[in-house]
Amino acid sequence: MKVDQRKLRILKHADENGSVVKTCRYFGVGRSTFYRWRELLVKHGEKWLINRPSIPKL
Repeated sequence: MKVDQRKLRILKHADENGSVVKTCRYFGVGRSTFYRWRELLVKHGEKWLINRPSIPKL
């Protein structure tokens, strides 16, 4: 399984830049989505970034 590099890049960019608003605007991501991603990263670490299929296989 692959780690979602885009989400990780967005989160790191906000930390380096210091501005969540500018980062979200630049990447086209909503602030509520950004904060949800950041909360998941804090709670679960980078393991939540692993891409999983949205529909379970039957």
